[in-house]
This record gives sequence, C-alpha cells and structure tokens, in this order.
Amino acid sequence: MITVTQPAQEQVKAYFADKDIQPVRIFLTQGCGGAQLAMALDEKRESDAVFEFSCVEYIMDNSLLDEAKPVEVGYSGAGFHLSSNLDLSSGCSSCGTKGSCCS
Repeated sequence: MITVTQPAQEQVKAYFADKDIQPVRIFLTQGCGGAQLAMALDEKRESDAVFEFSCVEYIMDNSLLDEAKPVEVGYSGAGFHLSSNLDLSSGCSSCGTKGSCCS
C-alpha cells in the first residue's frame, strides 16, 4: 500500500496547477549515499500498482511494492520524503571520492 500525506498531496497538486497531470512513479535509485526511494513523472506499466490521491496517480512496480510496503510519501519544508519497510543502506561505499558525501 502507498499512502500520501495531506501536505504531500497539496505540494503535488500545486506542481500540476498549470500542467497536465501525469502519474508519479516511486522507484528505487542508487546514489553515492546508497539506495533510496525517489519519485519522478512516468507512464503506467502493466507491472505497476496504482494508487490515486487528489486526482494524481502514484505508481510503483508491484514487486518493489511487495518488498517495500507500506510506503509513505510525505512533505515538510525541506521537501518530499519517502519511507518504507525496505532496509536501505546508508553511507558512501560506492563512490570513494573526496568533496562529496564520502569524505
């Protein structure tokens, strides 16, 4: 299950105020700080679970959702934050460069 807090719904709705509404994909990405959930505009696929909040569809691959659920999209003054039951690594084992999160 995916839930979207009221503040997050309001921010997404404001974003689409002057745009065509598109599905928002929740996906797993890999960066210097390790794996994390992220969001981006995308098209629905057959393998997606779809949840609708305030006329916006939030989509996530069913297999990832099965591992991650429950997933919550929240918003604070610092931006969007996504939480789940995934055991996501933290730290910087992947880049090893100075002047970044790895130093």
